[in-house]
Amino acid sequence: MQETAIPEVIVKQEFYKSTEKFHVITTWVGIALNLVWFVSDIFVLPEYWLPFFIFRASVSLVSLLILVTRKISGINIYTTMFLLVLGISIQNAYMWSVMDIAHFQQHAFAYMVLFIGVGMLVLWEVIFSVIILVATIISNIIFYAINSQLTIQEFVINGGLLILTVAIFCVFLIRTRYRLTFNEIRSRLELARSKEIIEQKHEEVVHQKKEITDSINYARSIQQSLIPLEGHFNSHFKDSFVLFKPKDIVSGDFYWIYEKNNVVFYATGDCTGHGVPGGFMTMLGLSFLDEIVEVKGIKTPSEILNMMRDKIVSTLKQHGNFGESKDGMDITICCLDKSKNELHYSSANNSLYIVKNAGKAESELLVYKADKQPCGFYHDYKPFTNNTIPLEVGDCIYTFSDGFPDQFGGKNGKKYMHKQFKDILLENSNLPFNDQKNLLNTSFETWRGKQEQVDDVLVIGVKV
Repeated sequence: MQETAIPEVIVKQEFYKSTEKFHVITTWVGIALNLVWFVSDIFVLPEYWLPFFIFRASVSLVSLLILVTRKISGINIYTTMFLLVLGISIQNAYMWSVMDIAHFQQHAFAYMVLFIGVGMLVLWEVIFSVIILVATIISNIIFYAINSQLTIQEFVINGGLLILTVAIFCVFLIRTRYRLTFNEIRSRLELARSKEIIEQKHEEVVHQKKEITDSINYARSIQQSLIPLEGHFNSHFKDSFVLFKPKDIVSGDFYWIYEKNNVVFYATGDCTGHGVPGGFMTMLGLSFLDEIVEVKGIKTPSEILNMMRDKIVSTLKQHGNFGESKDGMDITICCLDKSKNELHYSSANNSLYIVKNAGKAESELLVYKADKQPCGFYHDYKPFTNNTIPLEVGDCIYTFSDGFPDQFGGKNGKKYMHKQFKDILLENSNLPFNDQKNLLNTSFETWRGKQEQVDDVLVIGVKV
């Protein structure tokens, strides 16, 4: 190591000095919010308000005592915050264990907010994150065994698996942020001592950027494990394709498929936002579809969308208040009955196209409209419409998000637009679907040129 390198102990001292005040404030806020949320307990589960209050008060009181006496006891602020987060996590595990499915699903979002908030706010060594993750799993198992009336399947599907996924992701996020901040402080001190260290630190920054990308790539691997492979999707149809082009590493678009008794259900979804925020919404959407169709056995597309909307509004606690989350999704649910050659569909905002007589002189593209409302909170929402379309052999069905027609490009930097999108689908509908996919991809990239991709792109084609 170079003579200009700063000793580890000095870097840690500067790290604590730089971040201590922020963590003190965050701990105070966490203690207060934990108590304030008791008001919600009274209205949501009034029969459990007392044990909830005792748990919350105990966690907050112990954390407060440690916080105000930390200089006397020698406990640093990072350990203090760790004990607060640990207590709240165990507290949430207990609260989960006494809830029915409806309240369990609602509280899953609060549990998820805890881990996301910790991931975005705290800076501590990775051992704290690992201990909290292990303690969360153990406490959930213990309280579940003691109190819960839910089956293991209900516990996992309605939030358990999602919370575990978010918790694991946040461990990597905290680790990356901690190392980034620690190394940034080291760099600042070394640069102040000598300009000779600049090139070395530049290489470290490149490495740190790679670590961030690696963490987001890990999030992508989680998402990809939930979204079906294109080969699996195509195996359900005579001929089909999936053109899936995320704007960022993690996508806000998603697709899903399920088949039973020669009836295929598939979804084309476009969540609010893209990247990591959109990725969290896709995991919600995929989880809800599995529960609604596979577990509960709902078979009507409009009923699937109505139930999904209820779950999104409930999970995200959307009441139409100013400043709250307006997240949701535009999504098309298709139910293709292979034996009857009949398509049932329901759609939020995104239309569905069908090309008849593909490759013939009389070929035409028919547009089937969607309900003009998202699958999520909407001030003037109505029940989704269920539509039935008789099909003929050779008909081509296309569902899509708005990323393809909304892409800017061309000579004048304008949008691709739906008209050009319809034309390319109609003109090439007679081609094998893999060729159609390649042609669409080439057209998109040629149109985009050097322009940045503006949104996630998802186009699905199915031949009857």
